[in-house]
Amino acid sequence: MHGGVNFVAPVRIDDAVLAELAALEPLAPLHQPHNLAGVRAAMKAFDGVPQVACFDTAFHSTQTEVNRRFALPRALHDAGVRRYGFHGLSYESIVAQFTRLAPDLADKRVIVAHLGNGASMCAMAEGRSVATTMSFSPLDGLTMGTRCGHLDAAVVLYLMRSHGMSAERVETLLFRESGLLGLSGVSSDMRELEASAAPEAAEAIAHFTEQVVQHMGSLAAALRGVDAVIFTGGIGENAAALRERILEECDWLGVHVDAAANGACHARLTTPESPVSAWMLRTDEEAVIARHTAQVLRG
Repeated sequence: MHGGVNFVAPVRIDDAVLAELAALEPLAPLHQPHNLAGVRAAMKAFDGVPQVACFDTAFHSTQTEVNRRFALPRALHDAGVRRYGFHGLSYESIVAQFTRLAPDLADKRVIVAHLGNGASMCAMAEGRSVATTMSFSPLDGLTMGTRCGHLDAAVVLYLMRSHGMSAERVETLLFRESGLLGLSGVSSDMRELEASAAPEAAEAIAHFTEQVVQHMGSLAAALRGVDAVIFTGGIGENAAALRERILEECDWLGVHVDAAANGACHARLTTPESPVSAWMLRTDEEAVIARHTAQVLRG
């Protein structure tokens, strides 16, 4: 759920909260309307049963104003045009797991790569978000299954002016027809791309890999260094060959992959001597939501 500026912690839903969340639908048109439709259906079907909203944006509310601002007039920032970040529930799950698994590293400089059909990365210090790749919407940052990721805003203006595209057509193009699907013309599914002999599929994988590696460097700069890297999400948890490829490309960062451990999907993916360790953890957003819901209902 998108929490906008005001919702930075889980909250029990009432009519006023529902109305405020509905007003945020333009910020997340592919997610918010469907999330709220489910809430309304549950409220109707289970009258009197409490509903709790947990926000994918809340985890990133700890970022500094410098990292949350676009270089736009300040009035637009005040009106809500800012970097929100997403996948916060997944990142919260990873922080909790990593704290138990490697407490000596969990409060240091960590980069988490949530790689799936929707993909983002987050730089964390002391378990809190410092910078992340998604921004105003879940469209920004990494190449994704059907989303384009980072794009020069002037491309949108060009498509509208020179190709006569409407705002709705551009939205469909960028959210549903781009990314791995658009690059490959084959599929948005990494498994199908890895199995394909089409050169366009290989190029799509190479593009995805390069974007992860470049953003890894950017986030390491945001942290002024890095102590650990964690992979999660459908691709991050299951695509061992792609993980190895990314880690090999990040060797310059001090990440020395252990090919056998990575291939066996061990929790730790790097050699004992690696200055920067890499890990694979399975995210559990549902457990985070359940925990927050119980806490809210207990008051």
